[in-house]
Amino acid sequence: MSAQPEEAPAPPAPAAAAELMDRLRADRRARTWVPAFERAWAEALEESRHTYSLTPLHDVVRAWQQRVAAAPAVDAYLESGRDETGFVDLTDVLGVRR
Repeated sequence: MSAQPEEAPAPPAPAAAAELMDRLRADRRARTWVPAFERAWAEALEESRHTYSLTPLHDVVRAWQQRVAAAPAVDAYLESGRDETGFVDLTDVLGVRR
């Protein structure tokens, strides 16, 4: 019997954070992505120190891996020339949240 629930994702590889940082530094968005990753990593590291769990660090790596993987699709969408000027901002419809 396993101590973890079946739906728990496998932890990233030990070198995943370093590999991810290399990919972020090589990306054209490095100026914004690298500081954002470093902030998220520092927050997760601090939380890990208090909880004695690596889960926050794993979550940061997974989230950023997904962002990097989705970036080409986002770029393709933005470059496709889709006109979104006719859309209404959701805050205009629902109002400001309180």
